[in-house]
Amino acid sequence: METKRLILAFESSCDETSVAVVQNGSEILSNVVSSQIKSHQRFGGVVPEIASRHHVEQITYVIEAALTEAGKTIDEMDAIAVTQGPGLVGALLIGVSAAKSLAFVHQKPLIGVHHIEGHILANRLVQPLTYPLIALVVSGGHTELVYMANDHSFEIIGETRDDAAGEAYDKVGRTMGLTYPGGAKIDKLALEGEDTYHFPRAMLHEDNLDFSFSGLKSSFINTIHNKEQRNEPIDKANFAASFQAAVVEVLVTKTMRALEHYSVGMLVMAGGVAANQGLRQGLAAALTAQFPEVELVIPPLSLCGDNAAMIGAAGDMLLQQGVFSDMSLNARPGFMFEKH
Repeated sequence: METKRLILAFESSCDETSVAVVQNGSEILSNVVSSQIKSHQRFGGVVPEIASRHHVEQITYVIEAALTEAGKTIDEMDAIAVTQGPGLVGALLIGVSAAKSLAFVHQKPLIGVHHIEGHILANRLVQPLTYPLIALVVSGGHTELVYMANDHSFEIIGETRDDAAGEAYDKVGRTMGLTYPGGAKIDKLALEGEDTYHFPRAMLHEDNLDFSFSGLKSSFINTIHNKEQRNEPIDKANFAASFQAAVVEVLVTKTMRALEHYSVGMLVMAGGVAANQGLRQGLAAALTAQFPEVELVIPPLSLCGDNAAMIGAAGDMLLQQGVFSDMSLNARPGFMFEKH
């Protein structure tokens, strides 16, 4: 009979306070997320100080809710996992402090998790992963292609040289007068419009796997401002469709190029922008046409955004490898990928 491993996991890297109980790295017993979106909407983006205060207010309630929903106690946990970075330093410190306190009081092993590794390994909660694989990570702070030769090796093979795709979505959404976060709203509008503006696709034909979205963002903002100054009508659906077409084409083209250079059997999506329907459809169509032998794994919408279940999935893998942290664990806002 298989031993059941239970992990209590924390995620507080940005504006979601989340605690989860994960069993054997693949089964979610609870995944409670307290969102702060309404608090940040009036500012058009996340305000770090406000985010930290909300984490302090919510963390105890979320811990209790996660344990109650799972029907478990802390004493039943085999380990406590927490995001240690990257992210907002104040926000990270709340989760790290809570996790360390519980680990100390209840004498449980402590596991520090890399936020992006959590996003990638959230796919373990969908189905078993097969290696080697490539992960396309697309979020508000990150746009990366990651090659995994095995379950403890993360190699960045391509990354944005300026803005992340998710950040560009939020800035473009603000320019269009959409409430924060604008990504989902742009995705929905894009389905109603056409690519009439043909915005630039930076680095599309360069022989590398890196991205750049700063020029696209600037081109979009300048085009809208020019129309406003001329008092010309703005077709939001066409603007959204044109912006999204540029982002999706670059992401899909670079991902297909990565598959040409690396022989893998699986491609996984990760990060908040993995919820984007245009990107999901574009990637699936390209993969079917060019690499039908490669399996595409896309997490459900509930596992695309920041959540503690993904940290539990990553923490379970580290638990099995015997990789633990001690009480010197601290928030690491600029945490880079490290091979374990």
